[in-house]
Order: sequence, then structure tokens, then C-alpha cells
Amino acid sequence: MELLTQRQKKENKRLKVNSKIIKTIISAIQEKKGQRIVSLDLRKIKEAVADFFILCEADNQPQIKAIAENVERKVNEICGELPYRNEGYQNLKWVLIDYINVVVHIMLPETRRFYQLEELWHDAAQKEYKDS
Repeated sequence: MELLTQRQKKENKRLKVNSKIIKTIISAIQEKKGQRIVSLDLRKIKEAVADFFILCEADNQPQIKAIAENVERKVNEICGELPYRNEGYQNLKWVLIDYINVVVHIMLPETRRFYQLEELWHDAAQKEYKDS
């Protein structure tokens, strides 16, 4: 019940492209050498489940785990936020970290090609970030 209330409160706050949590997530991904980092701005899409998706790739499963753990650690340290939920730590082909208004997707390249989230949300504004 408490998580639902937390989610409802956060849903009323819209994020901005330069929000602290987004900057922290991008930086945490770059620290662990995530590749092809992209944010999708979903705020103008009525059916969207979040304000932003952040996507990146990793070369292998240990790197996926390292990126995901770094994102969770840095967001907690810098923003004081814990994920609402996460998924994918079992098979490490696609880890999803849900911060309610921003959802992080860390994938193997073949998984990203197969699911094509950028194509699925093609009407979202996209921003690419430098790999570190």
C-alpha cells in the first residue's frame, strides 16, 4: 500500500530532461562503460507509462549487472531514491530499473535489436549521450 501511495505521488511530478535523477543515471551508465545511451522523452505520449526511458547496451552479462548495480547505488546516494522495482537480474539479458517517472533499460545488443524500443516509441523525442 505504501508503494502505491509513493507511486501516485511521483506520478504527479513531471521530470525534465535535465533532472537530477536523469543526469545521475546517465553518469552511472557512463562510469561502467555502457554504450549507445539514449533517452526517450515520453511526456507527450498519452499512453506512456513513464516520463522517460533511458536505454543502453552492455557487451556482456557481467557488465549489465555492473551497470545496473551502479545505477541503483548512485541514484540512491545522490538522489535518495530506491527503485520502485527492478527485473532481469536472473538472466542478465535485459535489466529494467523502474523509478516510476524514469525507467532504465540495460540490454545486450541482440536483445535491444530484437525488441526495438526506440522503434516502438518512435514518436518520442530521442537524445543520444556520449559513451564514456
